[in-house]
Amino acid sequence: MSTTAGVTPGAASAPGGGPGAKDSDLLVLNNVEVIYDDVILVLRGLSLGVPEGRIVALLGSNGAGKSTTLKAVSGLLPSERGEVTDGSISFAGEDITRMEPSDRVTRGMSLCMEGRHVFEHLSVAENLVAGAYTRSGKESSSDLEMVYEFFPKLADMRARVAGYLSGGEQQMLAIGRALMARPKLLMLDEPSLGLAPLLVQEIFGYIKRLNDETGLTVLVIEQNARRALEVADHGYIMEQGRIVLEGPAAELRENPDVKEFYLGLGDEGSRKSYRDVKHYKRRKRWL
Repeated sequence: MSTTAGVTPGAASAPGGGPGAKDSDLLVLNNVEVIYDDVILVLRGLSLGVPEGRIVALLGSNGAGKSTTLKAVSGLLPSERGEVTDGSISFAGEDITRMEPSDRVTRGMSLCMEGRHVFEHLSVAENLVAGAYTRSGKESSSDLEMVYEFFPKLADMRARVAGYLSGGEQQMLAIGRALMARPKLLMLDEPSLGLAPLLVQEIFGYIKRLNDETGLTVLVIEQNARRALEVADHGYIMEQGRIVLEGPAAELRENPDVKEFYLGLGDEGSRKSYRDVKHYKRRKRWL
């Protein structure tokens, strides 16, 4: 398989001097294996690193294991009868593999789950305040103003019931609520899901602005590879529970295989048949 310079098939970050390990990585997954119901293997030795102050995109098709990765990082696997059975996860140099989800939040991790999951019966302001439950009232009031500054639409709708907001407005609210915990790492699971193209562009614009202006570290999981790679610094591509390709986002955007299979930009004259696509994916999984 051809790759562009700097784009590495199958490479990943790992702690303790492992391949690609960096001192600047805020989050490190090292050979993580996840099994559901004691029999269903979903993550198969997954390794990746998220450098502090950067945006990292984790891309892949449905069933690749992207959401499972976020659940492993945030400690939510036991609620779905899943567990990390091998490997380790570290955050800010601390092993969090078996840590309770609430303890991970207090250490600076926030997750926006797929589908937004706002408290529909509460107002916008009440949703935001709920995101600051681990912090004092004085601190949360200043952060509330910060969220309103980043999302002026939420300021205008602070008294509205969240269940009546549009999908894009609910996504802004979900991100704003996560920011109320003042995270070091913000994790976003499919933030573009179900949104119109213009709203997707707006949401990713907010993500980029947050990173640029506050230095917030972001791990975003997306099927919309084009949008994610436009704002990310680094990207990983997953298939069948493994990382099969990684590299700087700008170089992944120019990689011919990424263009064809994830961005839909392959040259018309070089498009592969369905049989070739199946063969290509089968080869790529073994890189």
